[in-house]
Amino acid sequence: MKKITALSAFIVCCLTGFAKQKPVPQKPNVIIILMDDMGYGDLEDYGGMGYKTPNLTKLAKNGMRFTSFYSPQGTCTASRAALMTGTYPNRINMYGAFGPNAGIGLNPDEVTIAEMLKSVGYATAMIGKWHLGNEPEFLPTKQGFDEYLGLPYSNDMWPVSYDGKPLPPNNSKAKRTPPLPMLRIRAGQQIPDTAMIVRTLDDQAKLTTIYTEKAVDYIKKNKQKPFFLYLAHNMTHAPVAVSSKFKGKSEQGLYGDVMMEVDWSVQQIVETLKEQGIDQNTLIVFTSDNGPWLNFGDYNGTTGGLREGKGTSWEGGTREPCIMSWPKVIPKGVVSNKLMCSIDMLPTLAAATGAKLPPNKIDGVNMLPVLEGKDVSPRTTLYYYYHKNDLEAVRMGKWKLVFPHKYRSYEGVMPGQNGLPGPYNNGHIDSLALYDLRRDPGERYNVISLYPEKVAELQALAEKAREDLGDNLTKREGRNRRPAGVIAKK
Repeated sequence: MKKITALSAFIVCCLTGFAKQKPVPQKPNVIIILMDDMGYGDLEDYGGMGYKTPNLTKLAKNGMRFTSFYSPQGTCTASRAALMTGTYPNRINMYGAFGPNAGIGLNPDEVTIAEMLKSVGYATAMIGKWHLGNEPEFLPTKQGFDEYLGLPYSNDMWPVSYDGKPLPPNNSKAKRTPPLPMLRIRAGQQIPDTAMIVRTLDDQAKLTTIYTEKAVDYIKKNKQKPFFLYLAHNMTHAPVAVSSKFKGKSEQGLYGDVMMEVDWSVQQIVETLKEQGIDQNTLIVFTSDNGPWLNFGDYNGTTGGLREGKGTSWEGGTREPCIMSWPKVIPKGVVSNKLMCSIDMLPTLAAATGAKLPPNKIDGVNMLPVLEGKDVSPRTTLYYYYHKNDLEAVRMGKWKLVFPHKYRSYEGVMPGQNGLPGPYNNGHIDSLALYDLRRDPGERYNVISLYPEKVAELQALAEKAREDLGDNLTKREGRNRRPAGVIAKK
C-alpha cells in the first residue's frame, strides 16, 4: 500500500508540474502588404468613392484600422528602407527614389525584418517592388529573404512614356533606364534570373495577378512553419494598369479598377490562409509607402482631404491608410487613433516573435500592446525628414510644428489626365507654422500665435532630432548616422 501511495503521489506531483508549465506560444506568420503611392483616402473605409473594396473592409472589421499611421518619408526608397530596418531613413542615408544601377543601396550591415525573423526560424520571401538597390549586392536575398520575385525599382523606371509608347533612343530618360526586368532569385544565387521583361502597359497589367498568385503559392508551400511574406505591389504607382478581370468594372475609371484588383488580391491571400487553417495566427499588415502622386489626376489616388501628396512632408505625403488583422491577438472592429509609424513594425514583430532587436540603434517602438487592444500610447513623437536630411517638421501628440522650407506642390496647377502627368508648382513656407492635427488634419490654420508653450516644446524636440540625426536646413551634422551601401566605382 505504501508503494502504491508513493507512486500516486509521484504521478500527482508530475501532473501538477506539467499543469503549471506555460505552453510555448506559436510564432505568428507575418504578411506585410505594401502598396505604392496609394493615398490615405483610397480605401472605402477611408472615404474612397466610385469603387468598392469589400475585402479590405472585412479585414478591418476583423482587425484594427489606424487613422494616424505614417511613413517617415514620402518617397519610395526612403520609406521602404525605414519599414525594413525600423529606422528613420536618413539615419542610414537612404533617401529619395534610387534609379537603376545607381551603385547605392541598403547597407548589408543593417538588420532587416527578414533577417531578424530568420534568426528565430522563419521562412522569408519578398514579392514585388524592392527599390533598395538593384545590383546583386543589394537584392532582397542579401537582406534575409530566402527568395525574391519582382521589379527591382519603380515601374515607371523604363524607356517608355506614361502613355505606353517607347521613348526615342536619344531621349534622356531612355538613355538612363534599361529595359524593366522582373527578377527571380534565391538565397545563395549570385546573379538573378530575369523572369520577364516588362515592355508594355499590357505587361504592367499582369503584375498584380502575378504577385498574388506567387503569394498564394508561397503560403501553401510554407504553411507548416512560421513565415514572413513581404508583398510590395507596384500598383498604384504610375503608370497604373489593370488586368482584364477588372478593366472597366468601376465607376471611377482605371484607378478604381486597379483598387478593385488590389482588393481581390487581399481576398485571395485571406482565403488561402483560411483554407490552409493558419488564418487565426497570421498577422496581416496592409498599408502604403507614401501618399498619392496627385499630378496624375484621374489616374492616381486621393489624400482624403489631407494637404499635398507624395514627395512632401505635409500630411498627404506621409499619413497612410493601415489595416492590421491577427484574429488570435487583435480585437475585432477597432479604430485606433494611436500615433504609429512604419518604423515601429520591426520592434513590434520582435516582441510578437521573441526575436532580438538589431544591435544598431533603431527608431521604432514596440506597438504590440496597442495591437492587443490596450489603451496605451507607446509613440508620442514623430520626425518629418525629407530629401537627404532636411528636418521639415516634428510632431508631439496632436501638435505639428513645420519649419521653413521649400517643397514641390500640387496646388495652383491643373493635374494631368488619362495617364499623363501635370506640372508641379513651387511651394514654400517662410516661417514657423503650428497645426493642431486633431482639429485641422488638412493643415490650413496656423495657430502658432495661440500656443507659444507648445512651440517651445516642439522646438526642443527638433533640437533633439538635430543633435542625433542632423539637419541640412540648419547645417547640423548629427552624431548617429550610418552609411548606405555603396559599390566602389571601377
